[in-house]
Amino acid sequence: MPAATGALTRMTQPERAALSDARMADAAVALICERGASATTLKDVGLRAGYSRGLASNRFGSKAGLWSFLIRRIGEEWLAELQQSVADRTSGVDTIHAAVDAHCRFLLDSSERIRAFYTLWFESVGPDPDLRDVITGAHQRRQRDVEEWIRAGVEAGTVRPEVDVRTVAEQFCAAVIGIVYTWLVAPLAHAEVRHLHAGLKQQMTEALSLRPVSGALAKHPNRKAGR
Repeated sequence: MPAATGALTRMTQPERAALSDARMADAAVALICERGASATTLKDVGLRAGYSRGLASNRFGSKAGLWSFLIRRIGEEWLAELQQSVADRTSGVDTIHAAVDAHCRFLLDSSERIRAFYTLWFESVGPDPDLRDVITGAHQRRQRDVEEWIRAGVEAGTVRPEVDVRTVAEQFCAAVIGIVYTWLVAPLAHAEVRHLHAGLKQQMTEALSLRPVSGALAKHPNRKAGR
């Protein structure tokens, strides 16, 4: 303890703030997974993190402020994983496959953080407008990424030029959320989680491949590709 106390006193204020943020994020994740978001209090987050009961309130102001911080923090961790996974991909289908594989790894390797993130995601359907705005922004960014990957594939000649970009991106995002919801409510083994992600990769291959594809993911008559 004396050595740890000495290390803390040698930290700058930004370093101490970053450390307390990390500890409170970990504490919030653990509490959300143990008891749910509604039963998690700012006081408990501060105490679980090893600080005073009032630190989380002083830092975040409200539970909505803490949830926004937590969603952004976990979202940044996921974004770093995603960017690394798709960095060398040039084809629309290959990029989407890499993104699906990255999501599967992140879900299995960071299970508690993903569980907390999506618990808050589904809480956003409630009356809290601040939380809803944060989740809406995250969802829109995810869909824009998928649309950009598909358009890049069209330009590279690896994706059907007549594909309905928005529809495929919407279906992709809905499928990812569906996989996570299934994982949240049912005790799925790792092999089952991988199987669901493999199925999504197959669906995207069928939707985007150069050979004609019929069905809901084919071009919608009332939409223009990319809109």
